[in-house]
Amino acid sequence: MASIHDPRANQLLAVLPEGEWLRLAPHLILTELPLGHVVYESGDQLGYVYFPTTAIVSLLYVMEDGASAEIAIVGNEGIVGIALFMGGETTPSRAIVQSAGHGYRLSAKVLKQEFTRGGPIQHLLLRYTQALITQMAQTAVCNRHHSIEQQLCRWLLLSIDRLPSNELTMTQELISNMLGVRRSGVTEAALKLQSAGLIRYSHGHIAVLDRPALEKHACECYAVVKREFDRLLPARPAT
Repeated sequence: MASIHDPRANQLLAVLPEGEWLRLAPHLILTELPLGHVVYESGDQLGYVYFPTTAIVSLLYVMEDGASAEIAIVGNEGIVGIALFMGGETTPSRAIVQSAGHGYRLSAKVLKQEFTRGGPIQHLLLRYTQALITQMAQTAVCNRHHSIEQQLCRWLLLSIDRLPSNELTMTQELISNMLGVRRSGVTEAALKLQSAGLIRYSHGHIAVLDRPALEKHACECYAVVKREFDRLLPARPAT
């Protein structure tokens, strides 16, 4: 298992060929990502990208009235700040830390140089971006067509996929903000899942007790996203 302070605890960094890794490694800076920290705001000029290792970052769209909804989450499988290498420089979304931890920061200048080289890094980042777009599209479909309970199952599964354990710290208020639904709806959905023995929830702490049952309880959206990530991104090398 990679250490939490090893950049290769991030899947994208872990699968880089040795030559690309040796060029990138000296520029990676360990960064603490506390709960609620805003990595970037809507419209910000991005100076860095982040490779989470133990943190999860939520990508949100924020409306003029302050209401928000999550469009994707990024953890140890990915990178935060795709606008930098896609040529946009800025993005209308906000990135905020959903689960505290660490990640590695890389300057925009270094990332652009590496991306412009082409080759393995460019191909890897483009495949990751395709997978992330799938997650965004499926989130939109899920929020429109599936129940809050199903949305919560999807969200929990995607979150624990990006953590070293089946537990996360998350209040119902924060979950409701992420899903863009009323808190009472999240409370009702969480109680149903707890009564069924799928999760344990208390004082902002959620533990997934029966993952196979939770997957069966979820809509197809989680499986679609997971299959696409598994298809597009190479597996982490065995250690």
